[in-house]
Amino acid sequence: MQKSTIPNKSHPLPPGVYTPVLSLYEPNPTQDIDHEAMYKHAQHLVRGGMHGLVYQGTNGEAALLSREEKIAVLKNIRKAVADLGVPDYPIVAGVSGQSTNESIQLTKDAAEAGASFGLLLPPSFWAKAVTEDVLRGFYRDVADESPIPIVCYNFPGVTSGVDLNSDDLAALATHPNIIGTKLTCGNVGKAIRLTSQFTPAQFSVFGGSSDFLYPTLAAGGVGCVTGMGNVWPKSTARVYDLYVAGELEEARRLQEVVASAEWACKKSLALTKFGAGHFVGKKIGFEDPRTWYPRKPYAPAGEKLQAWTVEVMGVLEVEEARIPDRVFKGKGTNGVNGSK
Repeated sequence: MQKSTIPNKSHPLPPGVYTPVLSLYEPNPTQDIDHEAMYKHAQHLVRGGMHGLVYQGTNGEAALLSREEKIAVLKNIRKAVADLGVPDYPIVAGVSGQSTNESIQLTKDAAEAGASFGLLLPPSFWAKAVTEDVLRGFYRDVADESPIPIVCYNFPGVTSGVDLNSDDLAALATHPNIIGTKLTCGNVGKAIRLTSQFTPAQFSVFGGSSDFLYPTLAAGGVGCVTGMGNVWPKSTARVYDLYVAGELEEARRLQEVVASAEWACKKSLALTKFGAGHFVGKKIGFEDPRTWYPRKPYAPAGEKLQAWTVEVMGVLEVEEARIPDRVFKGKGTNGVNGSK
């Protein structure tokens, strides 16, 4: 297929593995945001080699957070990465609203709070009314007004089945402020149809989880956004690092282990949060399991599923332990993924 001749985007999303970061809560009846826990978790993920962080996506329980909470979280995280010495580290914010008006406001809030990019789901409240014209018009209208570049987020499981197909995404790729897509639909064929038309500089394709990261990269994609990064950031990031270094056999071996561990994340967000609390909570000083609960009305995992999660995710414990932390020598001296 002939490659597109559209211009390269002026601010593309850097390639790599991104974590859609969990929202952590105070262990009190109203489950207020625990900003200290989120600050330390963010720094843990960056030290673990993540190439970027995503906040207020599906794993971040965006639908359960207020506008004010979203702004406060982003400001706190921008401070967390700046304090590590990487002030320009890529932070992506979920900016998904049901109306065009709300989504535009969320992009402005995110930009002012320190986010570099916006991740946008399609509207879905009246799914039958989301025609092709409505869908494409929504993205274009938001992108027209957004002060930050937009990544199209395709996850039919949380949008009443509304699914951005490859024709939709190819049409949206021509917009100068729409820079790529995250395919949580898991459709590698869709990824190939897009990468056959566009270079990453024109329109980047990211997988929506790490269990098909290797196939995504082989298909011409540039990375993934994976909930597994909340638990095992070093191992998930390393699949990408090995692949781009040309160590394909080792990348594939590690991919197989990562895919096995991520099965727990596929079951439910409650299991992702439990796994993160179990394996990461002690490392960052937040061992109270309630910090890692979903926000009500959603319930934490029961004991049987907790035990199963430890077993399934635990296959990466040895891998994670032998990968060193990324070390920072001071502000501006050891950039990450394009940071200065």
